[in-house]
Amino acid sequence: MALDSNPDHGNRNMTIYNSVLELIGNTPILKLKQFDTGPCDLFIKMESENPGGSIKDRIAVTMIEAAEEEGKIQPGGTIIEATAGNTGLGLGLVAAQKGYQLILVIPDKMSPDKIRHIRAMGVDVRLTRSDVQKGHPEYYQDYAKRLAAEIPNSYFIDQFSNPNNPKTHRIDTGPEILRQMDGKLDAMVVGVGSSGTVTGLGWYFHEHAPGCEMIVADPEGSILAETINTGHTPKAGSWLVEGIGEDFMPPICDISLVKKGYSISDKEAFQTQRELLRKEGIIAGSSTGTLLSAALRYCREQTTPKRVLTFACDTGNKYLNKSFNDSWLADQGLLERESHGDLRDIIARPMDSGDVVTVTSEDNLLTTYKRMRMFDVSQLPVVDNGHIVGLIDESDILLGIYEDEDNFQMKVAEVMVTRLETVSPTASIADIVALFKEDKVAIIAGDDTFYGLITQIDLINHLRKTTH
Repeated sequence: MALDSNPDHGNRNMTIYNSVLELIGNTPILKLKQFDTGPCDLFIKMESENPGGSIKDRIAVTMIEAAEEEGKIQPGGTIIEATAGNTGLGLGLVAAQKGYQLILVIPDKMSPDKIRHIRAMGVDVRLTRSDVQKGHPEYYQDYAKRLAAEIPNSYFIDQFSNPNNPKTHRIDTGPEILRQMDGKLDAMVVGVGSSGTVTGLGWYFHEHAPGCEMIVADPEGSILAETINTGHTPKAGSWLVEGIGEDFMPPICDISLVKKGYSISDKEAFQTQRELLRKEGIIAGSSTGTLLSAALRYCREQTTPKRVLTFACDTGNKYLNKSFNDSWLADQGLLERESHGDLRDIIARPMDSGDVVTVTSEDNLLTTYKRMRMFDVSQLPVVDNGHIVGLIDESDILLGIYEDEDNFQMKVAEVMVTRLETVSPTASIADIVALFKEDKVAIIAGDDTFYGLITQIDLINHLRKTTH
C-alpha cells in the first residue's frame, strides 16, 4: 500500500470527537475524472459524508441552536417540521443529542429506506399525500403548521421560511468551499428545495467570489428553472427525484443572483445518478443525479476552461429500493426495455432479466419461507430448468407445516399448486383481467418458455403509464 503524501488527508479521522454533531461539515471535494466535462474541471463536494448522510445536517444544527438562543424552544419541547426526508434526518440527529422530541410530516413519495432511517432514530413520522399542493389540508407544510398550533410546547422550525437556513451556507458552507477551492471557483451548481443553499451561497459568493455563477438544477415539473430563465412562473407538475424542486417560491429564496436554471427529467437524473456510481464509485441520491446532469450540461456549453463545483447532496444508500432498483424504474416507465408489442411488455420482472424470485420443486419449505420474507412477497413461481411447474404461496406453506413444524423440510413439490392456467404473450389485456376477477394469477408463458407473472399492480402501472 502506497504511503499518503498529503499531510492534510484524513486529519479529521485522526481526531477524537465528543459529539456526533462535531462531525458535521468539512466534507471533502473530489475532482471528477471519468465524465465528459468539455473544457471545464468539474468537482463534487461530498455532503453525503456528513453523519446524517446529507447536506441538511448543516442547517439542522444552525436552526435548532438559533431557536434555543431565541427562546423559541424549551427543554423537553417538541420540534415539528415538514420535510422531504433529509432535513428530517438532520433534525433527528440534532434533536436526539439535545433531548427534544421530533415530529416530521413527510410526503408519501419519499424513499422507504429514508423513512425507516428516520423512524429508527425515534422520530414520530406522519406520512401525508405527495399529490396535493399548497392550500390542501394534506399538503405537508400546512399539515405541519396545524400540528404546531395544536401541540403545546412545540415549535415549527419551518426550513422554508427560517432565515437561519440560508445563514448556514453564508457563514459556514460558502467559506468552507472557497477555502477548499483555493478561492478559484467559476460556477456553483445547486438544487432548490427549501432554497437555503442557493440563497446562502448566492449571498456569500456575490460578496467574496463575484465571478462565480450560480446555476440551478431543477427537476422537470418544478417551477424554478422556468421562473429563473424567463420570469414566468409555470403551473407545477410532478417529479420523482427527492429533496429538490418546488411548486411554489419559498419565502427565503433569493434567485436574483442565479445566472441560469436547467430543467432535468427524472429519467436523465436517475441515469446520471447510476453513472456516477459506475464511473466514479460515488453512491449518491437522486437529487445528485439532477445536479450532476445540470453541471455536465453547463460544462459542455462553455468555450473556455472553468472550475465548476456541485454537490453529492446525500448518500445513495437510501435509494437502493428505488432509483437503484431496475424493477422500480420499470414500474415508473423510466427503464428502457425491449418492446415486444404484447403482454410481455407489462411484466415488471421478466424471467430473463434475473429479477424474478423463484424456487424449484426440490427446494424445501423453509428455503421458500425465507425467500418470501427476504423479498417481501407472498407467492413464488416454482421453476425447474426454465419451465414453470407450479406456484406456492403463504397458505400452501402454512397448511404444510400447521400440524408439524418439522414439515418445513418438506419439498415444495409436495404442497405447490400444479394446475396452472397460462396465458400466451399474444393474448389480450381483457384475458388477464378475466383471470384477476377469478382471483387467479396471470402466468405468461408459451412455447415451453416462462416469461413471468403479471400482477394486478403491474397492470395498474401499465394503464397509468399509457394514460399519462
